[in-house]
Amino acid sequence: MQVFKFGGASVKDANGVKNIAGVLQKVGYKNTLIVVSAMGKTTNALEVVIKNYFENRPELQSSLQEVKKYHNEILLDLFPNEQHPVYKKVASFFDELNSFLKSNKSPDYNFVYDQVIGFGELVSTLIISAYLNEIGLKNNWIDVREQIKTDNYYRRANVNWDETQRLITANFNKSVLNITQGFLGSDPNNFTTTLGREGSDYTAAIYAYCLNAESVTIWKDVPGVLNADPRYFENAQLLHKISYREAIELAFYGASVIHPKTLQPLQGKEIPLFVKSFLNPEAPGTRIGKNIALEPMVPCFIVKKNQVLISLSSLDFSYIVEENISEIFNLLHSFKMKVDVIQNSAISFSVCVDNIYNNLDKLLHHLKAKFKVTCHENVSLYTIRHYNQAAINQIEEGKTVLLKQLTQETVQIVSK
Repeated sequence: MQVFKFGGASVKDANGVKNIAGVLQKVGYKNTLIVVSAMGKTTNALEVVIKNYFENRPELQSSLQEVKKYHNEILLDLFPNEQHPVYKKVASFFDELNSFLKSNKSPDYNFVYDQVIGFGELVSTLIISAYLNEIGLKNNWIDVREQIKTDNYYRRANVNWDETQRLITANFNKSVLNITQGFLGSDPNNFTTTLGREGSDYTAAIYAYCLNAESVTIWKDVPGVLNADPRYFENAQLLHKISYREAIELAFYGASVIHPKTLQPLQGKEIPLFVKSFLNPEAPGTRIGKNIALEPMVPCFIVKKNQVLISLSSLDFSYIVEENISEIFNLLHSFKMKVDVIQNSAISFSVCVDNIYNNLDKLLHHLKAKFKVTCHENVSLYTIRHYNQAAINQIEEGKTVLLKQLTQETVQIVSK
């Protein structure tokens, strides 16, 4: 088995869908599972639908119509005959979405988010599956929610590995080309869950682990894993080889090319991960595997925008010790803050967090009861692996450095 994952950029229009077929024909698709994301910016568009559902009901239907229109244009390019069965199947998914928005009684934003957002992947894979069948690449469409089971931690669900393994083993036909959705699962009550933004890579790794796959390939619009995001850094270089350990470090610090959870299951069974370009499918790309030295050995830059830096000091100048730190971490956990950097001294404690769940005000309210609190919002967190002084100077130039932390191989800088 080989597992291929295609992201939203690879299927943003009809030509992207046709290109997937071209990639499969060039590199082979025997015993292959394709995991696909929502098309283009559909996830963002569905987030607008969710926002309107909670905050601006008069705009709800028009925002939903935009999503339908976008997919309909792709359908018309791929299937000029509007009597093709795929039209009815796509329409039924949108009817199901509309029905949920009308009948839902839950006020829980995270629950609603997961029930709505997944339709992007469901419609995307349905269209691609129909097109591949149309041109003779016969395939089997799988509803991933019937095979990947999770808890009900909506928007960042945890996989039930035993149940998922059982369902995949019992229901997966390895002898045909299969296509399924990234990012999604379902909870014990069969409600849709999501694995976190960019979770489609993780889906590919889950299937690879459960199927004992030979390899996973993530197809992107870049030639492989780069040492920096070209949107923010000039002269990004291709990394030809990376070890699991190095890739996990890069993912942990926020490298957007690989989802943080993707590598653990692959490492467990030593399944190599390739990152290649869907624009140049026969190029070697990047190989990630066991005990591979970083090649070339260059500084690797990662930036996370829109972070929050919280600095605490004791009101009475007493030490911040285990008891205080334990309490601080309990609060961070309670308010679902993802911690990216920690720094402490005798009487101060600083933490850089990702306010994914918009609980910052509640957290600060509790912290101010016991500590003097300084908060900087919208800061940027830069991480440099294998840094040198020139790399540090490059990041610090023209910025106000609020926090800086160096270890032997990594420097982290929080700046405005």
